[in-house]
Amino acid sequence: MRWTLRFALPALLLVVTLFVILYIKFAQIWDQYSAPTYAWASLQNTFRGSTLDNPPAVVGKVEDKVVIMARIESEDTDWVAENLPDWQHAIYTVDPSTNTPNTTLTTPQNKGHESMAYLTYVIDHYNSLPSILAFIHPHRRGFSDAWHTDTPLHDNVDALRTLRLPYVQENGYVNLRCNWNPGCKKAHRQNKHVNAEVWQEVFKGASKASFSQPDYVPGEVGAACCAQFAVSRGRVLERPLSDYESLRQWVIDTEMGDAQSGRVLEFLWHVIFGMEAVYCPDEKSCYCNVYGRC
Repeated sequence: MRWTLRFALPALLLVVTLFVILYIKFAQIWDQYSAPTYAWASLQNTFRGSTLDNPPAVVGKVEDKVVIMARIESEDTDWVAENLPDWQHAIYTVDPSTNTPNTTLTTPQNKGHESMAYLTYVIDHYNSLPSILAFIHPHRRGFSDAWHTDTPLHDNVDALRTLRLPYVQENGYVNLRCNWNPGCKKAHRQNKHVNAEVWQEVFKGASKASFSQPDYVPGEVGAACCAQFAVSRGRVLERPLSDYESLRQWVIDTEMGDAQSGRVLEFLWHVIFGMEAVYCPDEKSCYCNVYGRC
């Protein structure tokens, strides 16, 4: 009996520990992926036979707004023209091959994930920007691929069709993700990707006074992930062209690789476009203001 207890107690402790670890991990995914909302929306969508959030597509004139994204050549982005006909689109192929048509938009280098395409568009169109710029990823939807797209079905078509453009103009910058996890929770604001050294490197020589102070580094950096956002033309123009050129050159020159340099800018877009170092609007207010889901 004594030997049985001797082995049973450690085994029980191991099982409990594993259960706690799995529970914490599952809870994180449950929250980040908005799993209950997705499951309920999928169920409703199955019975209704149409996407829940999609209002009728706008047909006709292309409006004064643009979708900007980076893609690798194998990714299918035809969904943009098919489902967002009222948006201009600037889709950059970051890994062009010898078979890539000459009319394809490309970036100077395949580095920094989506940041190279985002900055290249701003630099090349600085003097002729549309009123609204939406920066998004090339995957339209999907529970695993597009979990960070903050609509019930994780669908970027839904996101842009329901995006409240007057609020973008009013606020200047909006993150297309309202869910605080990851990026905004208190534990995330001591950002491991943006330390003091990285902050100073990225904003070296920036035009805004607070960034040009050599000793200025915020105590916390936080914003909801994942580099999908919309800005107004006016907000873009608050920085001179040279700032965006400097940011792109940092991506090119840094010793950081593709993923790491892209991750740094992922957590700095809100700062680049004029928000405080921690930009975490209340989730409920965010959904109402950004998407009209009040």
